[in-house]
Amino acid sequence: MTLEWEYDPAVAIPLAVTFILYAVGLSKLWRRAGAGRGVTIAQSLLFASGWLSLVLALVSPLHEYAEHLFTAHMIEHEVLMTVAAPLLALSRPIGIFLHALPGSWRAIIVSGAHRKIIAGIWSRLTDPLTATVLHAVAIWIWHIPALLDATLTNEMLHRLQHLSFLITALFFWWAIIRRPMMDYGIGALHVLATMMHTTLLGALLTLAPRVLYPVQTADARLFGLTPWEDQQLAGLVMWVPGGAIYMAAALYLVALWLTSRLPKRGEALLQMRSANN
Repeated sequence: MTLEWEYDPAVAIPLAVTFILYAVGLSKLWRRAGAGRGVTIAQSLLFASGWLSLVLALVSPLHEYAEHLFTAHMIEHEVLMTVAAPLLALSRPIGIFLHALPGSWRAIIVSGAHRKIIAGIWSRLTDPLTATVLHAVAIWIWHIPALLDATLTNEMLHRLQHLSFLITALFFWWAIIRRPMMDYGIGALHVLATMMHTTLLGALLTLAPRVLYPVQTADARLFGLTPWEDQQLAGLVMWVPGGAIYMAAALYLVALWLTSRLPKRGEALLQMRSANN
């Protein structure tokens, strides 16, 4: 099997456009304000890492492997949802994208975004509970055996699958990190809930007594695996490394939440001591 880079225009063009927009917007901002001002160097590196993760998942030979090996397909999905999406969300690139556009276009977009209906929809989609549920629904629906197998024979379904994984993951991670640090405890609960249901799904795939995805695992023997072993490995990818990423994120959010509460507790203790004195 010859593995090559994927140059599907429906994937390559949006990736190229986002890279150009970010590069132009960042260049304009830093030229006027100075490097590292407005957008930090760390944020720009986060965007670059997230963008490169998308390239790895959707353009590199990994994508071709994913067409023939369920394990590779699962790695591709995990890169989209647990690597690229949080990195892009942390980079907060929307302002940079807008900065790349002509002023008149930017004014129209900003004005439209402030319309009540648009702002209401955005607020709802970036609510942690809504974003968590939508992301969970996307994950579970696309792992229905008949539907997942169908993505290998229907290119439009395959694109829709990847798009829904990425978009719902972006909303999920954005809903968690955009909130004040004092709300990170709630965010940690949503991340833990996502870890629990994705590890459950991974465990179901790993421990299933039979092959659930005959089309997806049909070429497993080309890689020295049986279809059942391929399915088990795919489940383990979601179960172990995928779950570990969510766990690490949840613990980090808890640490930030506790840090945000320490000053308040210190102030309360000082007030109590003052009252006693």
